[in-house]
Amino acid sequence: MKVSAFIIFISIVLVVYSLVSYYLFIRGYQAISGFQFLKIPYIILFFFFTSTYIIARLGESFLPTSVITFFHFSGSFWLGAIVYFLLLIIFFDLIRLANHFFPFYPKFILQNYAITRFYLFLFVIAVTALLLGFGYHNARNPVVKNLSVNINKSAGKKASLKIVCASDIHLGWIIGRNKFSQIVDAILSQNPDIILLAGDIVDEDIQPVINQNLGEDLLRLKVPLGIYAVTGNHEYIGGIEKTTKYLTEHGITILRDTFITIENSFHIAGRIDKDAMRFAGRKRKELSDILNGADKNLPLILMDHQPFKLNEAVENGVDLQLSGHTHSGQLWPGNLITNKIFELSHGYMKKQNTHFYVSSGVGTWGPPVRIGNKPEIVVIDVRFDGDY
Repeated sequence: MKVSAFIIFISIVLVVYSLVSYYLFIRGYQAISGFQFLKIPYIILFFFFTSTYIIARLGESFLPTSVITFFHFSGSFWLGAIVYFLLLIIFFDLIRLANHFFPFYPKFILQNYAITRFYLFLFVIAVTALLLGFGYHNARNPVVKNLSVNINKSAGKKASLKIVCASDIHLGWIIGRNKFSQIVDAILSQNPDIILLAGDIVDEDIQPVINQNLGEDLLRLKVPLGIYAVTGNHEYIGGIEKTTKYLTEHGITILRDTFITIENSFHIAGRIDKDAMRFAGRKRKELSDILNGADKNLPLILMDHQPFKLNEAVENGVDLQLSGHTHSGQLWPGNLITNKIFELSHGYMKKQNTHFYVSSGVGTWGPPVRIGNKPEIVVIDVRFDGDY
């Protein structure tokens, strides 16, 4: 990303974060205004949690790993808490606004307004804590999604293919050694023929991956036909070349606007992420150019991290496209937004002869929490049948 664009982006994020934090702080402070002894602890705790994520980001280059991890976890949970604090407080503020124009509060609220506000303050904290607790447990326990696909092409001697697809792992400070080891175990337990990683393998910078030696777990991913991946938008944030070099050194073949042929039976193509131009000034090739030279009689599987312009895959004879990126919203009501942005934001769809699957991802970005969706590993049983 160009320096000027990066500065503008960070400035906007900080302004929005500051405004939201100020709004939440004021509303919380008003809620405890009748309890003098709570004011100082409230101020200390609020500013501590508000600053944790910023401290984590600024301290990555010099703070001890354990300290960075603590601040990342604390700050990331706080980002999730902000979402639900904001939604709940806005909801109650809208009720308060409606009461201003059309009075309907009962007398016991009007006569005990300070106590009522304090109870609502506790209610908002309790509901948010319960949501985050549930969401954390949910995010730590991915499900296995099974999908069967028929491709009306012959794949030589292969009658079938078992694929495990994982997207959006986001290796880094949050998805570290223990969690990634569990993901690797879950993938290997499916005994796939081939593993496909549909982008955002790394959260941002590759350095925390190196520091935790997560490459050891990458090397455990041994399957008959190999491991193939595409870059997502996050691989570009921390430096695409350094990231792809590390992944390649640890057994992963990165497909960057190219295709390969597996055992003269089927093609796998991979596109660089559509945000490569924004982050690295690199324009990705047209899909038709990528597939130039591919045998159209062989089954063709495409990985494209962001599921935009699905018709391109249909027009170019792709049999199966695998994508990720959306996280299915990750935090409700985010899924309502992704459903509006993407033609397919999660799950399976078939358009003409092309099968599509968009995974919700197996990891998390930002808050280590999922609400309203489940993390998943996708197992795809493909049957090749030229007579189908």
